[in-house]
Amino acid sequence: MSWWSRKRGLTTELNEKISVPKGMAIRCEGCSEILVENNIKDHHRVCPHCGYHSRLPTALRMDNLIDPDSFVEHDKDLRSEDPLEFMIDDQSYKTQIETSIKRTGATNAYCSGSATISDIPVEIGVFVFEFMGGSMGSIVGEKITRQFERAIENNCPAIILSASGGARMQEGVLSLMQMAKTASAREKLFKANIPYISVLLHPTTGGVAASVAMLGDIIIAEPNALIGFAGPRVIKQTIGQNLPYGFQRSEFLLEHGMIDMVVPRHEMAATLGRLLAWF
Repeated sequence: MSWWSRKRGLTTELNEKISVPKGMAIRCEGCSEILVENNIKDHHRVCPHCGYHSRLPTALRMDNLIDPDSFVEHDKDLRSEDPLEFMIDDQSYKTQIETSIKRTGATNAYCSGSATISDIPVEIGVFVFEFMGGSMGSIVGEKITRQFERAIENNCPAIILSASGGARMQEGVLSLMQMAKTASAREKLFKANIPYISVLLHPTTGGVAASVAMLGDIIIAEPNALIGFAGPRVIKQTIGQNLPYGFQRSEFLLEHGMIDMVVPRHEMAATLGRLLAWF
């Protein structure tokens, strides 16, 4: 299933409906230009007209960042349990997990392993947003902790690419505990003088934003990524005020000192390579 397919038609200035074969073209969410699917792939799914960064599948993102054939995945067999026997809309949490596994091919919402970037060894992990919105449950927290431990053992930098809706409600307080667990593991990394680079993608929110995602020695974000704990609509409703333009977007956070740089997708691999060489 392609996230970019559109069931509705595209409308011209004359309000005439155009029939576009499914999967052949998309409309940019930033400027509404019509984009051919193959062309947008060549641009890393960044609009060549306005620079809007569409969501990139996890596997393709990793291919764009790491050296070819260098990735060795770890902890792939770890699977989420259902300690609370959680049900929503008559569907069990176990069923949700199995459905996500079949749909995405991933075993959980986080994929981590050893790789090289510009021939420099790293321990790298990425949130799989396609898997239940990249939500952080017990297994995600455990995999991040193990990743940091491997970075200490191998004396190499750690990199996390975050794209998450936050803590996974189906695991209740066990999910919230992962905020403290991952922050504690990151502290051990700090004491061992091992660099940690955090890359924030769209969106990075909730418990992930409030913990490990914002604890990098260097924090990078893609352009226009939504980054924050509560969403802007929730905040606006809570305080009863209009929010500043671009609130909680990458550029806003950079301006206010919350992150170190905003890097376009096509420059991300080279930027990481330079930072790793500097470290």
